[in-house]
Amino acid sequence: MSSVFLALTAIAMFITLATLVVGLASMTKGGDFNQKYGQKLMRLRVMAQGAALVFFALWLMSKQ
Repeated sequence: MSSVFLALTAIAMFITLATLVVGLASMTKGGDFNQKYGQKLMRLRVMAQGAALVFFALWLMSKQ
């Protein structure tokens, strides 16, 4: 079971990184895409970060 939580942690971390990169790129470029999706991308990043922390905590608890 701990390997499942570790895999979910890795996936959530990748989603966090991807949304951070896309969000930062859109903010630096500006324009319509940033106005429409900038805040949504940053909210998704925060949710993915939270999920990664939860999965990491579950992974740590399942190792005991």
